[in-house]
Amino acid sequence: MLTPSSNTSLEPLCCAMLSAVRHVSVHFSRFRVTQIALSDEALRQFDLQPMLHAASLLADARVNAIRWNGTSAGWLGFEQDRALCRAIKDSTGIAASTSVLALEEIFRSTAVTRFGLVSPYLDEVQKKVVATFALEGFDCIDERHLGISENFAFSEVSADMLADMVRAVAASRPQAIMIFCTNLKSAQLVEQLEQEIGIAIYDTTSAAMWSALRLAGVRPGVIQGWGRLFRELP
Repeated sequence: MLTPSSNTSLEPLCCAMLSAVRHVSVHFSRFRVTQIALSDEALRQFDLQPMLHAASLLADARVNAIRWNGTSAGWLGFEQDRALCRAIKDSTGIAASTSVLALEEIFRSTAVTRFGLVSPYLDEVQKKVVATFALEGFDCIDERHLGISENFAFSEVSADMLADMVRAVAASRPQAIMIFCTNLKSAQLVEQLEQEIGIAIYDTTSAAMWSALRLAGVRPGVIQGWGRLFRELP
């Protein structure tokens, strides 16, 4: 999996999801991402070449699928991730996808058109994410965000804060709630929160894992206790 360099939550979460799955291994390659903003400097972090170099290192391990575990297409546009996947496949011969494209697939598979959004991002980034998903036919009916730009700081957001944000968005009764950031410690909260609020919650790290397993030919249902996604969308 491709990950931002300052993500501290992602790798432990992915390993925890797979802790009881003996026939699947997960491998990580990083490139530098330290802030999420719309400045030229911040946007250049997602240039294609550093990502392709990181993907080439994963290819050396002869993996079955390569996944970009990041949300940059939320403000750069879905076509950014589609182009990245084509480039990875062309350069490595390995099928690729991303967290954002996984969420698109999940929304379309479950007929979700009205969703709630939870993220740690700045106002302008959050607005861009809402607009980007709207262009793809998904309407954000309620949202909460924290106004943070530093990537490392995302991992320091407390579980209580995240749960409260999800509950607040759930009050608008969206068809699903999307937790949008791969450096939040949110995936492990999904199972309990779904039982509490009765709404499907799609965390970006979980969505990427779900999609990676499918692309590698593994049934996502081998993961248990991490939300409806793995039980209901095999």
